[in-house]
Amino acid sequence: MDDQTRPRPERILDAAEELFALHGYDGVTLRQIARRAGVDVALASYHFGKKMDLFQAVFERRAAFLNQARRDALHRCQREAGEPGPTLEQIIEAFLRPLELAQETGDAGWRHYLALIAYINNSPYWGPKMMSHLFDELVQEFIAALAKALPGARREDLYWCYHNLSGALTLTLAQTKRIDNLSGGLCRSQDLQAAYDHMIPFVAAGFREVCANRR
Repeated sequence: MDDQTRPRPERILDAAEELFALHGYDGVTLRQIARRAGVDVALASYHFGKKMDLFQAVFERRAAFLNQARRDALHRCQREAGEPGPTLEQIIEAFLRPLELAQETGDAGWRHYLALIAYINNSPYWGPKMMSHLFDELVQEFIAALAKALPGARREDLYWCYHNLSGALTLTLAQTKRIDNLSGGLCRSQDLQAAYDHMIPFVAAGFREVCANRR
């Protein structure tokens, strides 16, 4: 479908998603978003209200799909593992791989959305306002699964380890190309499969080390 024939609210959301991901909330105006979407600024206001309302709509649009994909992956690995439960690696993979798979759907908007998550998660202003009500319930499910895989682990250690996982994930989703420059091109920030292939064992080893040594 030609971009100009797509529903105008969808075009506005896509344009806002891309511009917010690139420039942040304060670096974008509603007029710029409307211009990028090929609509009048009054139409953007009609469909979504103020810029803050549009920002919220952009962030919420893909969250349910992403949460369900992660939840399905967790439940699937739990069923397949049976009573002993999945390994740390399997739990962490269920948390990370849906992000990679989303980007492989052919919808280029996922790259912008995941970069937007990184921007919001890294912000002391936006993070508390927008992350908790969309993602905390799912994260608690993963924490419970991790606790079962690490019997005897202190609760605070599990949360600190998740905090470190979230930090590594935020940098990966931002795709700043820092690793591209440091490695002289050996590594590419857009190669999410390679990123998660390395992150999963790295994070699992960190969970084991911290949770085992601080019991």
